Amino acid sequence: MPTGHELRQSFLEYFHQHGHTIVPSSSLIPQADPTLLFTNAGMVQFKGVFLGEEQREYARAASSQKCLRAGGKHNDLENVGYTGRHHTFFEMLGNFSFGDYFKEDAIRFGWEYLTAVLQLPKDRLWATVYQEDDEAYGLWEKIGVPSSRIMRCGEKDNFWQMAETGPCGPCSEIHYDQGAGVAGDAVPNGTGDRVMEIWNLVFMQYHRNEHGTLHPLPKPSIDTGMGLERLAAVVQGKTTNYDSDLFRPIIRAIEELAHRPYGTSEDEDRAMRVIADHLRAISFMIADGILPSNEGRGYVLRRILRRAGRYGRLLGLEGPFLYKLTDVVIAELKAAYPELERTKSTILHVTNAEEERFLDTLDKGLRLLDEIVADAKRAKRTSISGKALFKLYDTYGFPLDLAADSARDQGLTLDEAGFQAALQEQRERARKSAGFEATKTKPIYTEVSRLTSPTVFLGYEEFTTQATVLAIITQERMAKDVVEGDEVEVVLDRTPFYAEGGGQAGDQGVLTGPEGTIEIKQTIKPVPEVFVHQGIVTRGRVRQGDLVQASLNLSLRLAAARNHTGTHLLHAALREVLGPHVKQYGSLVAPSRLRFDFAHFSPVRPIQLEEVEGLVNERIRLNDRIGTKVMGITEAVQEGALAFFGDKYGDKVRVVEIDAFSKELCGGTHCRHTGEIGLFKLVAETGVAAGVRRIEAQTGEGAYELLKHREAEIQALADLFKTNPPDVLAKARKLVASLKEKDQELEKLKARLASGGAGKEAGEIRKVSGISVYNHQMDGMEMNDLRALADIVRDREKSCIVVLGSVKDDKASLLVAVTKDLSGRFPANELIKPLAAIIGGTGGGRPEMAQAGGKLTHEMDRALAQAFSEVERKANG
Repeated sequence: MPTGHELRQSFLEYFHQHGHTIVPSSSLIPQADPTLLFTNAGMVQFKGVFLGEEQREYARAASSQKCLRAGGKHNDLENVGYTGRHHTFFEMLGNFSFGDYFKEDAIRFGWEYLTAVLQLPKDRLWATVYQEDDEAYGLWEKIGVPSSRIMRCGEKDNFWQMAETGPCGPCSEIHYDQGAGVAGDAVPNGTGDRVMEIWNLVFMQYHRNEHGTLHPLPKPSIDTGMGLERLAAVVQGKTTNYDSDLFRPIIRAIEELAHRPYGTSEDEDRAMRVIADHLRAISFMIADGILPSNEGRGYVLRRILRRAGRYGRLLGLEGPFLYKLTDVVIAELKAAYPELERTKSTILHVTNAEEERFLDTLDKGLRLLDEIVADAKRAKRTSISGKALFKLYDTYGFPLDLAADSARDQGLTLDEAGFQAALQEQRERARKSAGFEATKTKPIYTEVSRLTSPTVFLGYEEFTTQATVLAIITQERMAKDVVEGDEVEVVLDRTPFYAEGGGQAGDQGVLTGPEGTIEIKQTIKPVPEVFVHQGIVTRGRVRQGDLVQASLNLSLRLAAARNHTGTHLLHAALREVLGPHVKQYGSLVAPSRLRFDFAHFSPVRPIQLEEVEGLVNERIRLNDRIGTKVMGITEAVQEGALAFFGDKYGDKVRVVEIDAFSKELCGGTHCRHTGEIGLFKLVAETGVAAGVRRIEAQTGEGAYELLKHREAEIQALADLFKTNPPDVLAKARKLVASLKEKDQELEKLKARLASGGAGKEAGEIRKVSGISVYNHQMDGMEMNDLRALADIVRDREKSCIVVLGSVKDDKASLLVAVTKDLSGRFPANELIKPLAAIIGGTGGGRPEMAQAGGKLTHEMDRALAQAFSEVERKANG
C-alpha cells in the first residue's frame, strides 16, 4: 500500500515519463497577483501562461502544489473537522498542457494513472462531464467507461472559469465510490461522502468576453487538479482523509498529548481532526513568511491558530500546546518541503507566542459569552444576536459551533443569518485593507502589447542606445506624433531604462529624436515584456517610427544601484545577526534612499543594529565582486538563492550573488563591486505591523550627506553650549545632571507646598486687608519653575496673591500670580511694576500672571517686602 509521499512521487514520475516538466510548488502567497489571498490551486503559478501574458520553455508541466483555502472566495475553514475531506491546507497534484495536448490525452492520462498505475477498481470510478460536452462523453466511452457511469452535469459542477472574463471551459471530474458503508448518495455530486470527487480535468478552450460571449481559444489548454489527501485515503482504503498516513502521525501525537484515544468520542474526534488540519496550515503559512496580524493573510493565520487552540480546550489542553506539535508536522513533510526544516525555530516561536496571546483573550471571551447568554435570558429572548456572535468570533476566536454548544445548553438558538452578514462585511473590509481587489491593466497597454514586439532590455550593460519608437500614448490613446508640452508614454523596441519593479524605482533620462526631445520621468512595465517610458515633450516633435537616442540619467541609476546592492547586504546581515527567520516583506530602492521591511518579532536592539551596520560596511571595504547569472528557478533555489513571496518569477531567473555572503533572485540593477557603495549608514528602525520591522538607510553620496548634516548639527550644539564639538557630550551630560538636580529640588519643594508646609522654608502667607498674600524667595530657580510653584499655591489656597522671587547667575527674577476672583482688583501686571523697579528692571504680563527681571540681586528682599505694601495700597485705594 503506497504512502502519501510515495503517491506524490508516483504522480510526478508518471507525468515526467509522459513528457511533462516537473515544476516545484510555488509559495502559498501568489506571485505578484493581487486578486488572490492565497495560492488555492495548482494552476495559480501558471495563470500568466493561461492568460497569454508569459511564455514557458515547456508545453507540458506537472506539480504538487501546496494550497490554502481559508479565506476569500475559496474558504473551507468552517467545514474542517465536520467532514472527512475538507481541509484548510492541502496538496494539489496537477498536470498541465499549454496549447499542447487536449481532452483525449488528458482523459487518457487520468484513467491510465488511476487504473493502471494505482490499480483502483474501474467499477468504482465515475466520470462527470459538462452537459453539452459530447466530445468528452465520447472519449470516456472510447476509453472503456460504461455510459451508466458517465454523468452529464450542469455549469455549476462541470464548467470552470478563472474569472468573470478570460479563459474558461468545460471540465470533467473523476469520482470514486467508497461503497455502501459510507453515508451518502451512490452517484456523483450527491449528498454525503460516499461518491467523492478525486480529480478535476479542466478543458480550457474558450475566452469569455465582457458580454459573456464565448470565443474559441487558438490554443486550447489543460489544467487538472487532484487532492493528494483524498487520493491517499482512497488508495489506502480509508473512508476519511484523516485516517490516511498523511494525518495519522499527527493525530497520534495529539492523542498522546491529550491522553485521549481517537475514535471513541465524535466531539473529541472532531477536535483532533481540526487541530491536525490546522497544524499543517499553521506550519506552512509561517514557513512562507506569514505572521499573525489583524488583517489580510496574517488575520487568516491568527484565526486558524485560535480555532485550533480553542478546540484544544475540548481535549483538556489548557496551556499552549500547538507549538509542541509542530515538530511532527515538520518531520512528516520536510522531505518534500525543506522550507519547513529551515524555518523550524520560527514556526515554533510564532506559534507559541500567538497561543499565549490567545489564552489571555480566551478567558475574556468565555466571560463575555456567559454575559451574552445571561442578557438574552434576562430579556426573555430565545436567540443570541448575530452581532454578539460575530464579536465573539472576530475578537476572541470563537468558532460559531462552539458558541452554539453553549447556547444549546441554555436552551437558546443562534441568529446565524446576522452572524453571516457581519462576517461578510468583515471579509470585504479585510480584502480592501489588504489590497486584494482585482486589478486590471489599462486597455491601452494591452492593445499596445498586441501591436508591438517585446522591448529588449539592455540596461544591465548599456546606459544609452539607439532605439525605434514603436508606439506613443497620450491621454490613454495611441498617437502618431506628439509635440512640445504633451505628456506622453513611449514604447521602444530596445531600451537601457530599468522599469519599476522588485522595489526598485524606474529609470529617468532623455529620448532625443531627429526633431524633438522627451524628458523621461518614470519607466514602468504594465504588461510583461513591454517597457513604457513616461515623460513630457520638452522640445519639438516626436513621431512613431522615429529613431531616438535613449539615454538614462546615469547619476540616478548608479545611486539606485548602490542602494539596491546595499539592500542585499543589509538583508544578509540581518539574517546573520537576527537569524534565518528574517524574510523580506517589501523594499523600496530609490536613488535617494533605501527602505527594507522584514519579518522579526521585536524591535532590533541598538547593539544588534550596530552589528548589522558594521557587517555591511565590512563587506563594502572587502570590495566583494557582485556576480549575476541566469538559471532555472529550481536550480537557483536548490543552490540557496533567496526568493520572496509576492514577486513574479518565470522558469529562468536572474541570481545576484555577493561573494558567499548574499545570494538572491533579483532582476534589479547593481554595482559591480561592493566597494562602489562607498558607505552604508542606518537611519531608522521602526515597526510597521505585527511581526514586521522596517529599516531605512542611506548609501554612497546620501550617506555622506547624512553624516555632513549630523556633523553640522553637532557644531550647532557646540555653538549653543559655547564649547568645541569634541566637548559637546561632556557639556550636555553636565547640563542634564544639573537639570536633574534642579528637578529634584523642585519636586521636593512642590511636595512641601502641596502638604501645606509652613515656615520660612515654605514661604510666608500674610493677610493684608483681608487678602491672602503668599511671599517667598527661592534662589536658583528658572521662571518656568516659579510659574509651576505659583500654580500649586493658587490651586491650594483657592483665593490669594502669590509673589515669588529668585536669584540665579547674577540675575533677579520676580513673578506675581493672582487667582481669578482677585485679578480684577489686583492685576498682576500692575502689582509687579513697582517691584520690578526695585531690582532695576521692568515687568509685564496679564492680570492673572506677570513677571519681571533685573540685575540688582541684592534688592530682592526689599522688592518682596514691598509686595505687601502694594497690595495694601490697592486694597485701600
